[in-house]
Amino acid sequence: MSASEIQKTRVINELRGFIKKLLQDPKILEQSLVVARKHLAEGSDAKIMARIANDISDTTSVHIPEDPSEHSDADKLYLELLKEVVSEDQAMY
Repeated sequence: MSASEIQKTRVINELRGFIKKLLQDPKILEQSLVVARKHLAEGSDAKIMARIANDISDTTSVHIPEDPSEHSDADKLYLELLKEVVSEDQAMY
């Protein structure tokens, strides 16, 4: 197996575990969006995204490392998707 295949497998497994956690506790999504909306009103720079990650870790069973340099690909994808959803919500109003 090549390094890129190993990386893809790791990311897929991490996303799979994360989706399973969301299915077991659907309130994670609601809580994550509340946190994201609160902080994204201030902007979307790296510090704000780190605060979003920390608040999600503090208020849900999802753990995102405090240091953004330690965020996995799945962590980054989840935070980016939250930002997109909040931006799309705001554009509708």
